[in-house]
Amino acid sequence: MRLRNKPGAKDTILNHPELILTDGSDWKGKWQERFGNDQPIHIEVGSGKGQFIVEMAKAHPDVNYIGIEMQTNAIISILEKQLEEQLPNLQLLLVDGADLTDYFADSEVDQVYLNFSDPWPKTRHEKRRLTYKTFLKTYETIAKPEAELHFKTDNQSLFEYSLASVTWYGMTIKKVWLNLHESNFEGNIMTEYEEKFSQKGQPIYRLEAIFNGKKLN
Repeated sequence: MRLRNKPGAKDTILNHPELILTDGSDWKGKWQERFGNDQPIHIEVGSGKGQFIVEMAKAHPDVNYIGIEMQTNAIISILEKQLEEQLPNLQLLLVDGADLTDYFADSEVDQVYLNFSDPWPKTRHEKRRLTYKTFLKTYETIAKPEAELHFKTDNQSLFEYSLASVTWYGMTIKKVWLNLHESNFEGNIMTEYEEKFSQKGQPIYRLEAIFNGKKLN
């Protein structure tokens, strides 16, 4: 979905370096210092307009959250929410999710969230899917051994692909939901897309998978 340009977005971003970074490489391996505590670090790759990451930060003040988004018009919406909330456990990164090893040290991240990622349905675009093996390798590199990946989507084909991809990669499937909103799952925080799709009666798919330590290749 194309987002409308917001006048002054770039200036707003540049004026708030305490909340949002366009290059986080200076904090690689030092994110807990930036937060000023030793709480676990959870990241969301592709945060969109930020409802999920903001509400997670509000609900879990004992966790540090980093929302990662490459579209300026999307992340400015998160920044606006954060300017209102001033959550001490939320930071934003305006960077490409493919380059996470430039911004996080090995084993620095405790959990990774992927919510309603672009399905890239054409076979020739498989490598762009955020659950493709090269992305999984990137997440594993920056994640602690036995860290978890949590994934949600309304797209059945992408969900089936992702189940296969994490399995082939050697991750352990912890739990799977084929219709999240009809389950007994507690504490679900919805994204903007999730609200939209669930209101239309579409099932929401979810999985939790565990990285099984560092790979040698």
